[in-house]
Amino acid sequence: MKGKKPAPPPNIVTETHRGKVRGALEDGIKVFKGIPYAASTAGLNRFHPPKPAKNWTGVRDAIAYGPMCPQLPAARASYAASWTTDKEASEDCLVLNVWTPALYDQRKRPVMVWLHGGGFSAGSGSRNVYDGTRLCQRGDVVVVTVNHRLNVFGFLYLGRLGSSEYAESGNAGMLDLIAALHWVHENIMAFGGDPANVTIFGQSGGGAKVSTLLAMPQARGLFHKAIVQSGSHLEGLTPAEATKHALAFLSAVDVKPTELQRLARLPPDKLVAGLKTVMQAPGPKPNYSPVVDGIVLPKGPWQPDAPAVSAAIPMIVGTTGTETTTLLASHAPEDFHMDEATLTRRLGAWIPEKEIPVIVAGFRRIMPSASPSGLYFAITADRRVRQQAWAQAERKAAQGGAPVWLYELDWKTPVDGGKWGSPHLLDVPLVFDNVARSASLVGTGPEPQILADQMSATWIAFARNGSPDNGAIPKWPPFSSATRATMVFDRESRVMDDFRGDERRLLASLPLVKVVR
Repeated sequence: MKGKKPAPPPNIVTETHRGKVRGALEDGIKVFKGIPYAASTAGLNRFHPPKPAKNWTGVRDAIAYGPMCPQLPAARASYAASWTTDKEASEDCLVLNVWTPALYDQRKRPVMVWLHGGGFSAGSGSRNVYDGTRLCQRGDVVVVTVNHRLNVFGFLYLGRLGSSEYAESGNAGMLDLIAALHWVHENIMAFGGDPANVTIFGQSGGGAKVSTLLAMPQARGLFHKAIVQSGSHLEGLTPAEATKHALAFLSAVDVKPTELQRLARLPPDKLVAGLKTVMQAPGPKPNYSPVVDGIVLPKGPWQPDAPAVSAAIPMIVGTTGTETTTLLASHAPEDFHMDEATLTRRLGAWIPEKEIPVIVAGFRRIMPSASPSGLYFAITADRRVRQQAWAQAERKAAQGGAPVWLYELDWKTPVDGGKWGSPHLLDVPLVFDNVARSASLVGTGPEPQILADQMSATWIAFARNGSPDNGAIPKWPPFSSATRATMVFDRESRVMDDFRGDERRLLASLPLVKVVR
């Protein structure tokens, strides 16, 4: 009837163990944002394991993203500029977001918990590209994204400088993720999900977090499958390394090791300023990331072998074809226009000097038409990302427990005349089926959606069944040392045995790069 007011949106309310929350309906999916899974980390809670969130009375609105952890401003490259919907930064940042098709309907949907990228230093789970609506619509799954402590707020190791109360300080940000997974275990049934079928997945730094959780005894039983996208993290910091980085930070904020109690009284802006000081100082940069402290992390996450604690967890591990066009050249555009002398000089950061001529000559035989820049991106993608993924898959397969599947995304984005190739980050909008939000990276036209149809369906199948096989791709056998089967995602995806084996063998004598995130 003309003039009739539209019906009000349904009152979308569900109950958590801390109180009721009200969400919103977006494209038929029920969305809850900014739900606290633990207490504020400010003041006396700094550098300590997370504490439980307080209960609340009444109904709490969960219709807006919560704060992200304080961090240094990130340089926004053009291909990711439209992805950010971050709000203010705050130490009250232990919040998560949930997308679900339905509440309380006993459907036992697979739960997919996304761990965001940005290394261990930046980012949040509240980016547009991580919106879980289309995954829910496509696969009848529940999607969760998480904010947690980062950089010095989450990984400042004070265990050798202070009393035992700081013993776990170097892994506080990982303990936040454990708390978030406990929240999922306790509450996700109220959101239509199955706490006995949880998949953790993440890209870049998120993949590193997945890699680390797989080695944490406290995570046992909280998830059942794992996907590492361009983030195979094999080594943690030693206590000695982490202590050295902590001392640099304490000097920057003018706090002596004998007066650590003062850290609780400093305003967060002072901590961020101190982080900026140490990161801008000349010389090697400090690294605030997980520490092999013997408590939270009993051993290097994947050194020298796969962690026994997660032997029963099936995995997918993979990379993109030209990871470093964005990882490196987005910060140094001149890398697209190298000459031979520059190639040799720039490879010095990745290959021992005496080996450079041999490696360059070998790669030139493999790809004879490649320019110096093309060779640089091929070699550094292998050294920076792919060798770690190969090693992780090899160690997982050698364990003889649950299977692991290896992939590479080789579809090339047409953006900027195709110069980026298949860059780091390209898989994220494809996995989330959010290509419309990411035209600055994936371009327009039918091809991005073809890839999204394949990859999102495959991730959903794995989350549901523990196997990636589905009708959108060819049959995908698990990785083994004998065949090294690799799914190559492209316009027409295919399985290749020992994909890039010639490159792998050429680099096999070099020690793995210890990646700083």
